[in-house]
Amino acid sequence: MAANLLKANPGNVVVYDISKDSVSALVEKGASAASSPADLARRCDVLITMVPATQHVSGLLRGPDGMFANAKKGSLFIDCSTIDPIASKELCAEAKKMGLNMIDAPVSGGVTGAAAGTLTFMVGGTAEDLDSARPALGAMGKNIVHCGPAGTGGVTKLANNLALAISMIGTAEAMTLGTKLGMDPKVLASVMNTSTARCWSSDSYNPVPGVMPNVPSSRDYSGGFGSALMEKDLTLAMDASKSVKARLPLGASAHQLYGLLCQHGFGGKDFSSVYEFLNKK
Repeated sequence: MAANLLKANPGNVVVYDISKDSVSALVEKGASAASSPADLARRCDVLITMVPATQHVSGLLRGPDGMFANAKKGSLFIDCSTIDPIASKELCAEAKKMGLNMIDAPVSGGVTGAAAGTLTFMVGGTAEDLDSARPALGAMGKNIVHCGPAGTGGVTKLANNLALAISMIGTAEAMTLGTKLGMDPKVLASVMNTSTARCWSSDSYNPVPGVMPNVPSSRDYSGGFGSALMEKDLTLAMDASKSVKARLPLGASAHQLYGLLCQHGFGGKDFSSVYEFLNKK
């Protein structure tokens, strides 16, 4: 995502990350490095954050050394993390009180979409703030959807990832059954992808090694969306379901299964490794 921002804004991107290797890679592409999140906030008018969980976003933005306290008045914050939608709503309100602007804009499209600049952004916030964010979002993504007021971007992302987890498990189970009964996985996948079982997990991100090139399953489930992150998103979805009394029986099962993956050492592997888990564990 940062590399695509650099292509659109050469020499005008400042980066910070706890991973020095990630920062160095972007500096080599022309970015400048900030010494801290506060330093980043002081140097930029548009600030994009993307970290794993609610507590990380809160830690970055709040407090005397946080980005809110050190940002210039009128700065725009774009949080692309997938976190608790209620927390996103509260942070957006907090930003307004401090003379800042903020939208929640979680993404879909995975590592492949991030590299290609074809991500979908699900945006919660005012129309005015979204208009201000469009140049940055457009450099990183292909689809920008205004979902509603603050927090609705996160709501949309949780619903999307709930369906994604369930469809990935279903695809992995179907591929497991077919291959154990003697089917060539490539043939089985080709039929599923032109039949009623077709879904993104099957036709764009197949979980069986060797069926598709350039997806995590064909590189030992590395370089994708970690199972631990999927388990985190499902936890958020299940917590949210309790607050509105939504019944999610398949979601609950998916949550339990991804919890098991993490317990068995699959947390750092791509979430499509549920296929490997079903076949090896």
